[in-house]
Amino acid sequence: MDEKQQEDSLDRQLREAAPYIDDEGFTARVLQQLPPPRRGRDSLRAVILLGITLLASALAYVLSDGGRFLVVAMARLTALPTLWLLALAFGSGFFFMAGGVVVALSKASEPRP
Repeated sequence: MDEKQQEDSLDRQLREAAPYIDDEGFTARVLQQLPPPRRGRDSLRAVILLGITLLASALAYVLSDGGRFLVVAMARLTALPTLWLLALAFGSGFFFMAGGVVVALSKASEPRP
């Protein structure tokens, strides 16, 4: 709670310290002359991106012989001894857990606006 009060205090001090420079309505006039934002382009970009993604996925599937490499990889995994599978499961779990801890610690150390 003390950190939040300190941030509020700093925010208040910065707002009070910033002098207002009167521009005689220049900013308001410029903002009125700007064209309104166009919403249609965002949906068009999303449709194009989704279409390209689907096309690339289909192309990758066809070029990889219908996903046959996945079947081959699963067959190789089933042929491994149980101890190797256990070591693989623990190793990958530890790897992802360590990555999550690193990300969480880096997010915790970032200054908040």
